[in-house]
This record gives sequence, structure tokens and C-alpha cells, in this order.
Amino acid sequence: MDRPHTILSCAMSVDGRIDDTGPERLRLSNEADFAEIDELRAECDAILVGVGTLRADDPRLLVRSPALRERRRAQGRTEHLLKAVVTRGGDVDPSARLFATGDAGAVVYSGGDGVDLARARLAARPTAEPPAEVVDAGDPPTVEAILADLAARGVRRLLVEGGGHIHTLFLASGLVDELRLAVAPFFVGEADAPRFVLPAAFPHGPASPMRLVESRAIGDVAVLRYRLGAGE
Repeated sequence: MDRPHTILSCAMSVDGRIDDTGPERLRLSNEADFAEIDELRAECDAILVGVGTLRADDPRLLVRSPALRERRRAQGRTEHLLKAVVTRGGDVDPSARLFATGDAGAVVYSGGDGVDLARARLAARPTAEPPAEVVDAGDPPTVEAILADLAARGVRRLLVEGGGHIHTLFLASGLVDELRLAVAPFFVGEADAPRFVLPAAFPHGPASPMRLVESRAIGDVAVLRYRLGAGE
């Protein structure tokens, strides 16, 4: 299968939570780590999140650094990445910042009745620029269909940034090449706080572990980088 090199990046607490249950987004990293993630984004062609992240955080998914954006321009690329959203039901917010920012456009992956609903939602966007479209990736959407479509768009490196349902979908598919975890030096300790992954049949269990290729500290944050073997 022709597909992008796929990197999954996540910041979590020591007890594996990616947020708490409060109204404000929990800060799980530091500025130095954020700068590294910005560099990682700038090296990729597309960035992908689930609709839950879109609703909870209203992210823009942009390259923050002007120097990195200029570097991308010098390489003949767009300043920002193509943005991808995965939603089974198709209920995306047409006023979300993700659809109104950047210069590379967005694609929404849905399936079944969600395809028509997502198209109706995007038709209600306040502006048609940057462009956004909906792709039927199966009912429910599959990682294989998503990666095949991105590859057809010229995406060679994909960055997956959550949330938990998307982490689970991609890691259980066996089609992730690298996993980057930033581990905050504290516990969240809330039973209802969102988790890094949900229960699933992961290919990298005790009998087939991932390979740790880097471990280091950025301040009090531990950064762990794994190779999963999908692209080796």
C-alpha cells in the first residue's frame, strides 16, 4: 500500500491522561517541547486529528514559527500543512478555526450518512477559503482509506495529533511508523479524564514490543520516541 510515513505525537500525564475534566485545556508540556513539535509539524505534509479534538480544543493546527514557515516556502511548499479531520458522523463545526486558517486547505474523512452531513456543514462555512472537502473513507472510516487518499494527494509525511479515539484507531491499525510521547511530571488522577488510548487489539503487545530509539528530558518533561516497525 502506497501511504505516508506516519508519526503519532502525544503529550500525556504519568497516568496516561491527555487532559483533565476541567473547562480549560490542561497544559501537559513546556515551551521547549512545543517548539520541537512545531519543528516536527514543519517537516510533515499533513496533520490529522479527530472530530473530538476539533470540538474540545478548536485548534488551528498551524506552523507557529515564522522561520519555519519561511523555510517551507523556500522549499516550494505551503507555509502550513494540509489539515485532516476524521469523523464518523460528519458533524463538524463550519466555523471551526481549523477550516478558516492556513494556506493548504483541509479534508474531512467520514463515511455512510456522515459524508452528506459533513458536506452540508462545510457548505455553511463563512468563507470558501482556504478550500475544504469531504472524502468517503468507509463506514466507519479506516486508516487504510485515509492514508491511501493522503498519498494520492502527495502527502509523504503525516503527523497524527489525537485525541484518544484517533490514537487508538491508528495504533491498532499497525500503520504507524513512529510514536513520540511527551510525559508530563504529574498525575491527573481523574477516572473520567481522557486517556491516551482506549482498549483495543494493538499489534505491539508484550510479544511484539515497540523499539525505543530515544529517551531524553526537556526540562521536567520526558520525551520518548519509538519505532513501531510499520515502515521498516
